[in-house]
Amino acid sequence: MLLHEVTVVAEAFARLKAVVEEVEALHAAVQVLTWDQETYMPPGAAEDRARHLAALARMAHEKWTSDEVGRLLEEAQAEVKGADPDSYEALYVHNAVRDYEKARKLPPQLVADLERERALALEAWRAAKAEANFRRFAPHLEKLVALNIEQAERLGYKEERYDALLDLFEPEMLTRAVAELFAALKKELVPLVAAVCERPQVDDAPLRGRFDQQAQWELGMDALRAIGFDLSRGRQDISTHPFTISFSRNDVRLTTRVKEDDWTWSFFSTLHEAGHGIHAQGIPAEVDGTPLMWRPSLGISESQSRLWENVVGRSRAFWEFFLPKLHQRFPQLASFNVDDVYRAVNKVQRSLIRTEADELTYNMHIFVRFDLERELFAERLKVADLPEAWNEKMREYLGVVPDNDAVGVLQDIHWADGMFGYFPTYTLGTVLSVQFYDQAVKENPEIPELIRRGQFDALRVWTNEHVHRYGAMYPAMEIVRRATGRGLDSEPYLNYLRTKFGEIYGL
Repeated sequence: MLLHEVTVVAEAFARLKAVVEEVEALHAAVQVLTWDQETYMPPGAAEDRARHLAALARMAHEKWTSDEVGRLLEEAQAEVKGADPDSYEALYVHNAVRDYEKARKLPPQLVADLERERALALEAWRAAKAEANFRRFAPHLEKLVALNIEQAERLGYKEERYDALLDLFEPEMLTRAVAELFAALKKELVPLVAAVCERPQVDDAPLRGRFDQQAQWELGMDALRAIGFDLSRGRQDISTHPFTISFSRNDVRLTTRVKEDDWTWSFFSTLHEAGHGIHAQGIPAEVDGTPLMWRPSLGISESQSRLWENVVGRSRAFWEFFLPKLHQRFPQLASFNVDDVYRAVNKVQRSLIRTEADELTYNMHIFVRFDLERELFAERLKVADLPEAWNEKMREYLGVVPDNDAVGVLQDIHWADGMFGYFPTYTLGTVLSVQFYDQAVKENPEIPELIRRGQFDALRVWTNEHVHRYGAMYPAMEIVRRATGRGLDSEPYLNYLRTKFGEIYGL
């Protein structure tokens, strides 16, 4: 057992676990249908799928927020009273009470409406993006914003409405704290980006050409196997926007996308989602599918994806090991050496697309979205004005302006999926990825050399023991403290960027 146990599992706790298992089964069904919608569902089924998802979401919500569950929680609290607060049962009940009380604030109809509108909005977003026509998507986005404003008001917040939405993805984090972190990062990153962009650019010839799509797929599968994503408990498919979804720790689904003239598009998406997948597979069995896993920190989750995508995948050590695989899949690149590829995959340029952004400019894309979401939910910005506001923010932070909505305000799936408050977790996770890696290397100095030899077990085991094992038992910053001995610290990340790009660009 992962934690200290209460000696005797009492009756109310046992009954509570049975209810949780039923609710989790309904949630898993929603996830399966969502995955299918993103991968294989024919577009004509959108209305039907919206109805199915809404019904299942409502059933799960009504079952979980029933008076019966409330009575079970009261009895279970009495049973674990006086137990070690770090015991499995005490943490289970504590987290269940927290989630129950939060869920009770939302009426079943609102939950169903949100799920239904998400399903419809996703199909509208795909069509609007294909046409580069924001107006086609705007009515759906207006509905989602209105529903999320209602959700935020019902959930309540400490300082501003956006707090309630941020809390859904980063529990206990305040908007003010995110704004303070972002301000500190901007102070360092803006001049660093400017300095790098003034230097002669690195040669990106290893990235250019025509690359067979099947060979790209196989290169990604080579990487999945190498870093330790368990393909007996997971799989990868193709989707419009890469994502990871898990029905349990034993059924984790990744998706990627392929672009014929740029092999890195698929490759680094695969590594990113593999980080999420390794995290999901590393959750202990007794935590998976329980209140100890619900409402997780997406900052913690993103730290794992950014760790494998960037800190490992864009390192020189990784390419000293992986270059022969690249040459095998793409013989036309055989003349390029480790230094050529390492510098190419770390090329810095101000760009339009977040998912294609380099490490150094990536956070600028998050700053754009955070500013817009904050204004949107303070009702200082209207949905109809988003394209213009987006373009202005892109000019402010990155010095580039989209030619059309498809590469501008419509590029991300998140708003179509009703995920407001999610974007800040990408930067939180990016900062944490280096903090975790630095601690892992401090405890296991051989990790960089092991990566150079293609041995990733030491790093993966460290993250499993110090991050994955906790699920959502504790707030994110408590997990960070347990793993690294301190709270969120942006200095390792900033030092990593200064050192890496200073060496590449001769600063």
